Order: sequence, then C-alpha cells, then structure tokens
Amino acid sequence: MRYLISAPSALHASIQLPASKSISNRALILHALAHGSLTPCNLSDCDDTRVMIRALDGNPEHIDILAAGTAMRFLTAYLSVTPGTRIITGTQRMQQRPIRILVDALRELGAQIEYVGNEGFPPLRVTGTQLKGEQISLAGNVSSQYISALLMIGAVLPKGLHLHLTGDIISRPYINLTLQLMRDFGAQADWATESSIVVRPGGYRDVAFTVESDWSAASYWYQMMALSIMKNETLKMKGEEKEGQAAPEVELLGLFPRSYQGDSRGAEVFSRLGVRTEYTDRGVRLTKIGTPVARLIEDMVDIPDLAQTFVVTCCLMNIPFRFTGLQSLKIKETDRITALITELHKLGYVVRSEQDSILMWNGERCPAEPAPVIATYEDHRMAMAFAPACLVLPQIQIDEPQVVTKSYPAYWEDLQKAGFKVCQDAMQS
Repeated sequence: MRYLISAPSALHASIQLPASKSISNRALILHALAHGSLTPCNLSDCDDTRVMIRALDGNPEHIDILAAGTAMRFLTAYLSVTPGTRIITGTQRMQQRPIRILVDALRELGAQIEYVGNEGFPPLRVTGTQLKGEQISLAGNVSSQYISALLMIGAVLPKGLHLHLTGDIISRPYINLTLQLMRDFGAQADWATESSIVVRPGGYRDVAFTVESDWSAASYWYQMMALSIMKNETLKMKGEEKEGQAAPEVELLGLFPRSYQGDSRGAEVFSRLGVRTEYTDRGVRLTKIGTPVARLIEDMVDIPDLAQTFVVTCCLMNIPFRFTGLQSLKIKETDRITALITELHKLGYVVRSEQDSILMWNGERCPAEPAPVIATYEDHRMAMAFAPACLVLPQIQIDEPQVVTKSYPAYWEDLQKAGFKVCQDAMQS
C-alpha cells in the first residue's frame, strides 16, 4: 500500500492525541506485577500496547509481540519473575534486534532464559523463577528500555535491586518516567547517586491510574505548525498571501505542562523553530512566535524519538543543524540514522552522520527525485515524520503507511480532519 498526501491551503485543527504508549506499557507491567484488578484507564490504542495486553491476558505459552520492541524488553523481564515457561518472539526484524545485554543482566540476577534461535537475539524461552540477585551493573548508554525493564521487576525481588550505571547515561528522562510510575504504583525507587538507583523490596499496590496523551505524537503537529508558518511567511514575502487568510493554529488535547514524558521537551525546541506553546485547560494551543533560529544545535540524548521529526523539519525549513546523542537510533525499529539519510536524499538534502550518534546538515543539496516515494522500513516514525513534507513539497508519497498503527493508529484520519488529502496511490500496480 502507498499513500499520496497533499496539504490543506490553511492549517486549523483540534486534535485528540492518542494516549502515551510509553506510559501505557509501563503501567500495564506494573499493574500485572501488582496483581491488580483496577485496569489502567485511557490506554494507548496502538499495536505495541495491544500486544502487551494480549501477552498479559491469560499468560499464553507462546507470545508474539510482532514489531514491539518495548514489549519484548519489558515482557522478558516480567516473565523472568512470573511462574511458567513461555516463548517470546516477534517479526523478522525483531529477531534481528539484539537483546543479549538484558538477558545477561537478568541471568546475573538468576533468571532462566534460553535463546531459541540465534545467540543474543529473540526468540527467547523464559522460565519464571524467584530471582536471588540484588546488585547489578549496566552501561548507562544502553537502551533505557533495558534499564526500565530491570527496575520494574526490582520491587518484587526478595532483596530489591541496586542498579549501578556506568559511563554516560542516555535517555535519563525515560528512566525517570519509569521511576515516577513505579512510585505511583506504590514502590520505593529513586536515584541514590548520579549513577545508581535503589529499588526497595515490597512490590506494588493496586491503584487507579489514567494515562496522559502522547508528547511524541504531538511532535508531528508541532512539525506541521512550523512548516505552515514558514510556508505562510514565504508566500507573504512573494506577495502571494491570500487576503483574509487566518494564521495557522492547532489545538492538541490532553497534554499538560508537568508531564512525566521526556518528549515534552520538544515544545521548548520547537519554540526555536517559531512555534509557541500555550497551555489551556484542554491541552495546548500552537501559534506563531518570533523568528526561527538560523541554525539548530541540540543534544538529543534524552529525546531520541523526536530525532526524525526535527531532522525532517529543519531540512524543509532550510535550517542547518547538528544533533548529537543519537546512538540509540541504530537499534530502533530500523537503523534510523541510515534511513533518514537515504530518504532525505530522495528529497534533495544531503544529511551526514558521524560516530553513529550524530546527524548534521550544512545546507548541502542534491537533485531531488521527480516523484519520491518515502520508504518506512517498518518504522512508524518514518511515516509520520515525512508526511508533513507535503506542506513544502507539492505532495509526498508514503510507502507502507499502515506502520503508524504501532503508536498512532488514527494518524491518517487526524490528518484528514485537519484538511490534508490522504488517498491510496492510484498509480500503484
């Protein structure tokens, strides 16, 4: 399947964002560890959360989490402390995503985990048992999902868990999100030092919990706003602005200023690209503010899931950038560094990388393909970050657009509500 996306003449929308996938999946694990009866409310209606619910409902012997990396990591730890033997697997891409670091850490605590196929990769056979360990060291630059998986089971270990992180700690906001949610469910867990975390034994309570809206999903609407503002300014400079046309404005429902989510920092970064965030009793209202920066330099170690959004936005706004702290992008749903470089080249932008952790663009251009088709690589964020490009280009074609169901199933419907035209490409064979 392929979608052809065209932009509206003016952007005005009020959007009910999906619930946070990150919070939903953590809340489900904590609810299960609490053996609770009060199911979390407003759970995300996305693939990753659906497979998590299915895996936790009845504890099946064979668990297929499809492409849900969060579910693979969280469930591997959860199953290690849950009676029974189960095999957990996923898509072909999932079976190529390394999990040895987490498995080794769990084994060090006493977990019984075997590799069913290739050493170091899913599928896994996990036999639940009471883990005896309490001290473990882990490199701080690994995926925060490994760290979160270990922390969440820490409260049900007989002696709790002392987790020591070595070297640079990436994605600290995601670790803090996990700790905050653990405390919401009754655990005693916090940083003991800058590099170590203590989780006391004692388990979790059954609590009523409501999931907030997703700041990662909000980033694509911030992107649309930034591109719409730039488009309007360009038309004004050319004297082609339509008389009486209202300035672009977007309302995003369910977002709050004191969010648990690290990706809420995206609002501050977008302010430097000309987008104002005004909090209301319903969420946020996006409007124009000032003039965008001439160059954007940002350490994204704590907001790696927004990298695709900002890379595509800056290129389309002709704003050179240098983004560091992106080492986790190589092991996401796809190699996001390579994917971004490849797809932006189709649009005429020469983006470069350094040290597998830096993406930069100095304004260098190349000939664009006449009718580029954006490949999505089984990665929901590739589809959602490139679709708004139609605000600058005449239209954009997105291959395999259904990948958005991983985190934002209503994405295409919400675009249509905002006036975008979304249709299946009739030229496809």
